[in-house]
Amino acid sequence: MQWIDMHCDTLSEIRKGNVQSLRHNSLCVDLDRLKRAGAQAQFFACFVNAADYISPAEGRGTEKKPGEIYGSEVWDRAYAEVIEMADSALREEEGDFHIIRGAEDLLPEKTGEFIGGILTVEEGGVLNGKTERLDELYKKGVRLLTLTWNYENCLGSPNSRERTVMDRGLKRFGMEVVERMNDLGIMIDVSHLSDGGFRDCIRHSRVPVVASHSNARSLCPHPRNLSDEMLRAIGEKGGTVGVNFYSAFLRETDGGENRADAEDIVRHVRWMMNQAGEDAVALGTDFDGFARADLPKGIQDVRDMEKVWETMRRAGITPRQIDKIASGNIRRVIREIWR
Repeated sequence: MQWIDMHCDTLSEIRKGNVQSLRHNSLCVDLDRLKRAGAQAQFFACFVNAADYISPAEGRGTEKKPGEIYGSEVWDRAYAEVIEMADSALREEEGDFHIIRGAEDLLPEKTGEFIGGILTVEEGGVLNGKTERLDELYKKGVRLLTLTWNYENCLGSPNSRERTVMDRGLKRFGMEVVERMNDLGIMIDVSHLSDGGFRDCIRHSRVPVVASHSNARSLCPHPRNLSDEMLRAIGEKGGTVGVNFYSAFLRETDGGENRADAEDIVRHVRWMMNQAGEDAVALGTDFDGFARADLPKGIQDVRDMEKVWETMRRAGITPRQIDKIASGNIRRVIREIWR
């Protein structure tokens, strides 16, 4: 089964350890295992947590409360780290791995020739009010931007259990960024975004929007998941939602033996298909974005993807639908958005 995964945090984890490579490591994702598991392409997030870029004098590691925004210097440091992560991936290009910059690299006749890396940025705050940074990121190969992570930034607000935060829309600069992303051909990723910001993206983007790693809120009432209305909006817009493998987004769980399993993944897939349509569901594992103990039972890394496909088959999802979920739907969106 050839597949494309819309989100993993492997690059940022490698940067933390500073000893492992993208080619081979002890994380959930590396190039050798991707190839053996049948992957055609992997979206690699250049993820930054702004709290990690506060200087010691400023109180390193101090997280902001809702409504508090990190200073300009913090975002500039985080942006420099994003550039370094992108460069680190580019340095690994050789042989059967290269960074994909155009939809033509994902044509069916090229399937099996290489493992493609698609660079993304998870935390739009690194733009720090400068739209020209989008152009620089595009030149580096970045083709998707997750507008927020867990903090308010220059674009908007994150998802939250606080209604006043969740209802906030995009800021003026956020609207400008949506427009420029449309012009460049960078995917707008609404995972982590507030519901108000989500609605603004749906209204103002001229092209489909995606939720790279989110699940169904009706099945697991976490604010990071999407309501049925939001799922339908993405489907009607022509976008995709990548099903996330984090147990806490798959079922209400306290971890341990109560963690999710592959059946929970398929339960969300079926629900999202019913709400958004079979053309709107994709894969967004979030591998390396959380502890292995929080993965569904029986899944430890990319080598276990066949268990997911087999569970889908047993649940009655057809081969045609599985092909769409595995790669067909995100291929279509890439063709519609990328320049």
